[in-house]
Amino acid sequence: MKKLYYFSKAKLQFIEIKNYKTKLASYFTAAVVTASILIFGGYFLISSITNSQQHFWSLREENSTLKESLDRMTAQFATLNTELDSLSKVNNQLRLAANLQPLTKDEYSVGIGGGSFDNSVDFLNNPSEEKLKQVLSYVDEVSRKVAFEKEQYNEISSKLKENQELYKAIPAIKPCKGEETDGFGMRMHPILHIRRMHDGVDFMADVGSSVYATGDGVVDFVGYRGGYGLAVEIDHGFGYVTVYAHLSKALVKENQKVKRGQEIAETGNTGLSTGPHLHYEVHHNGVALNPEGFFFGNFGLFELTSKN
Repeated sequence: MKKLYYFSKAKLQFIEIKNYKTKLASYFTAAVVTASILIFGGYFLISSITNSQQHFWSLREENSTLKESLDRMTAQFATLNTELDSLSKVNNQLRLAANLQPLTKDEYSVGIGGGSFDNSVDFLNNPSEEKLKQVLSYVDEVSRKVAFEKEQYNEISSKLKENQELYKAIPAIKPCKGEETDGFGMRMHPILHIRRMHDGVDFMADVGSSVYATGDGVVDFVGYRGGYGLAVEIDHGFGYVTVYAHLSKALVKENQKVKRGQEIAETGNTGLSTGPHLHYEVHHNGVALNPEGFFFGNFGLFELTSKN
């Protein structure tokens, strides 16, 4: 193996370089490592600077998009809030149609209540903060109004369903064909010859003429009742009761459900009666009412029942 020497000026002689390969390899390795560190360090530094700039522009673009979205949301919620205010007016009209009292402004204010909005966006410290606060406030207000309107519509819906049953139950047609004779009010009783209250109206009709239920309900009584003779009583619900008296025949039984226009009996001359006719009464919550106030024969309702 060849030996390497170097000339020492201090000693004025050649000195052998021992283990020069190992030292050379070490120096070379150190040089490579140092160069690698410098190269890769520079690369990562440049890359970091470049990526930071790209990230900055990306965030700036994203921020601009978010601002535009926030502006649109604010406008949309403002429009929705206005539409909900208009909807409350329609709500009151529906309440009137459903036979409910309209809400006053005070009742509406109490119904939607105060806000539960939490002002927790102070960290933004820029104009977008006010926009965000505004849209969050709209969200809170709209949510309360939607919940309140939903509650009102549920009440209206429930009332309309109740009204449908009420309209079916109200005694709204004449109970039989025939001319009205004695009306509702004080009169001289034709048999007893004393002045007393006549709680219904009388219809002149031959024995065996059809008698119809004037509203949906349940038969509450069938049988003889003093001067009424053979009578049928129907409970229509909602406080309404109708009585059909002086019958010759009953075609229904107690606790039987009946529909408006259904044939329930035949006219007769039973009880205290001067001749064949039907005595008909309408009561509401125990108070006798004038049946003529419930006759809507001008609309052809009685003609519909004659088909049964």
